[in-house]
Amino acid sequence: MGLLTPIAIKLGSYSWMPGLLPQITWTDKHLQRLTRGRVSMVGIAGLPSLLLTVKGRKSGIPRTTPLLCVPWQGGWLIAGSSFGAPKPPIWSANLRAAETVEIVYNRRPYTCRWRELTGEEKDRAWAHMRTVWPNYDKYTEWTDRVIPVFLLTPA
Repeated sequence: MGLLTPIAIKLGSYSWMPGLLPQITWTDKHLQRLTRGRVSMVGIAGLPSLLLTVKGRKSGIPRTTPLLCVPWQGGWLIAGSSFGAPKPPIWSANLRAAETVEIVYNRRPYTCRWRELTGEEKDRAWAHMRTVWPNYDKYTEWTDRVIPVFLLTPA
């Protein structure tokens, strides 16, 4: 956790955040590109993040999305929360259609396998994720959909 983490958690708790997700993602992608991956918005907030690259399930074009992540069991947990928006993030459907994905974590590239967590395993992972980003619980309140949790592990 960093100095700005409490501020980021407070900002992430506002119900209007889903509406800003496209601008946040665009800004973060460009900030990371400009700084060659040294600076990210999530990183400034003192939180762990990764860049997820997955091919579009229809287009086949690789798309990169910056995501909050939580290191866990030798891999990384990511949630398809979109700040509790009514629709799931596009990357989650693309991920489900891919065998492997590419990520960059701490400026190091990895090819990863993924699996979607369910049941008690998801509950344990969710509890751990909340220690890093307590707003995940708010997001479940803001949406009617089930927020998926994925575990990425180096291939």
